[in-house]
Amino acid sequence: MGEFRCVDRSLLNDWHVVAERSALMSNSAFTTRLMGHDLQVTLDGRYNLRVVELDTGEEVCSDSRYGFIWACLGRPERDIIYLPETNEADRHLLSGGSIAVRVSGLRAVENFLDMGHFPFVHTGWLGDEPHTEVLPYNVTITAADEVLATDCKFLQPFASPTARAAMLVDYIYKVFRPYTVALYKSNPLDPDRKDLIVLFIQPVDEENCIVYSYLCYLKRGLEAAAARSFMQLIFAQDKPILENQRPRRLPFDPRAETPIRADAVSVHYRRWLRDRSVTYGAIAYPV
Repeated sequence: MGEFRCVDRSLLNDWHVVAERSALMSNSAFTTRLMGHDLQVTLDGRYNLRVVELDTGEEVCSDSRYGFIWACLGRPERDIIYLPETNEADRHLLSGGSIAVRVSGLRAVENFLDMGHFPFVHTGWLGDEPHTEVLPYNVTITAADEVLATDCKFLQPFASPTARAAMLVDYIYKVFRPYTVALYKSNPLDPDRKDLIVLFIQPVDEENCIVYSYLCYLKRGLEAAAARSFMQLIFAQDKPILENQRPRRLPFDPRAETPIRADAVSVHYRRWLRDRSVTYGAIAYPV
């Protein structure tokens, strides 16, 4: 059990989702794991939230936001990420569900960033052969220390629940934190605005995670249930691919997996993790 405990200070002192609030019953305990630590989550009434580490009996920092329960095993060095889109009244704000995946959470982030798999894994939805080319795009590290990929475009047969025909979709990817990644995507009915999908990934241990999706879709022409179903369909296609990846942890050695031009954001993400000494869920190598 010990080898699965996290020692990365930046992760221990950050916030991680550990449950959907709607899944918790009042006055009953829910057990889960975060970075190798067994936790008990209790919601007493509407506001009295407690998260306790079972090994020590000590209460850890906890909060509730965006419909999720958050925990920090150490001392929070910053707040839970802020999503300004949640203040826009014309958006559905809902969970897209949670799914356990037998792979490192870092692998799940990288898969989310990968446009190259669209035609092969999400055939007829997010991609289709022979349209397999990933056009060149730009990747930068922002002033807020986030990985940002812009000018990402891909031809998609059925880009979203409101799509009526194939369209060239404009994507913006942003990695907020090592286990938190977002996608801003063209809205078929409003070309000037984008739908937002965020993945909050709970690293259960180094080789297992729970992926929570948070949807901030524009309401026009879209029922909340349709948005949730679409997200669950797409991720159900990703799950077996992720679970067949070997090794389960993300290798940092550039010789382990040969990147191509389309993997530019993945290359930046791995370098960004290394530069910040994030090793939990990864296979580091001597520098």
